Amino acid sequence: MVYKNETPPSSALEETVQSIADAMRTGENALIAYEENEPVGMVRFQLTEEGLYFFRLSVLPDKQGKGIAKMMLKTLEDRAKEQGMPAMLCKVRMAVAKNIQLYKSIGYRICEEESIQRPNGVTLPIMLMKKVL
Repeated sequence: MVYKNETPPSSALEETVQSIADAMRTGENALIAYEENEPVGMVRFQLTEEGLYFFRLSVLPDKQGKGIAKMMLKTLEDRAKEQGMPAMLCKVRMAVAKNIQLYKSIGYRICEEESIQRPNGVTLPIMLMKKVL
C-alpha cells in the first residue's frame, strides 16, 4: 500500500467489503482491469453534474508502469463521452508527485488546491484535477 505509511494514511485502508458494497448500491461504480483473468487494477467512479469523478485508482505494484492506469482512464473517458459528460475529475494528494504527473501526461490540469481536515486533526493538502472532454 502506497499510502499506508503516509501522514495521514489513506482512508481507503479503513474501507471494508461492506462499505464498498453499500457505496455501489448508492450510485458508485467500479472498473476492474484484468490480465489473464486476474484482476490487476481498479478504479471507482461516479457520474456527477460536473463530469465523471474517479477515485481510488490502483494498480498492483508489480503491474505498474505498463499502461494499465492509462488504459482504465481511457475506458472511463470513453464512457463519460458516451454519457455526455463534460469532463473527467479527480482529487490527488499534493505529496504524490507521481500521480500528478500521470494525470498531467494525459491532459489533466490543476483546477484548484484545497486542504481536507481529517477527523484526527491532520490537514491533507490536495488538488482537484480536471480534463475537459
